[in-house]
Amino acid sequence: MKHPGFYVEDLRVGATETSSRVVTESDIAKFAEVSGDHNPLHMDEEFARQTRFGSRIAHGMLTASFVSAMLANHLPGPGCIYVSQSLKFKAPVRIDDTVTVRVTITNVRASRKLVTLKTEALVGETLVLDGEALAHVPSREGLETE
Repeated sequence: MKHPGFYVEDLRVGATETSSRVVTESDIAKFAEVSGDHNPLHMDEEFARQTRFGSRIAHGMLTASFVSAMLANHLPGPGCIYVSQSLKFKAPVRIDDTVTVRVTITNVRASRKLVTLKTEALVGETLVLDGEALAHVPSREGLETE
């Protein structure tokens, strides 16, 4: 069966993909339900108004999950295995914000089938999440042994 995503041999330093998504009230409610994170900062407008953010914000890990989706679906794509991720949350994401995720390959270690990617999320020109991911990517060679 042919592998549906990129193979490590196809990937080059500098390759970049972007994807955008609007964060909705429903996204926040569903993420709270699945994760169990019902922090009132995300769920209660009255509470959130009293914080330094002045209104409700999305879960940071909801924004980070958009990075996971980018890796799984686009670059490196289907078949990759997320090995690690560092994250720095730089600014809040609010309901109705459009989050643009950008991933850029910074290193390819074909012999180990590992790819390092710079991971970013932006709202407009504001960097809201910065990090680095490491992914294992299938190889054309030895595909049957993986």
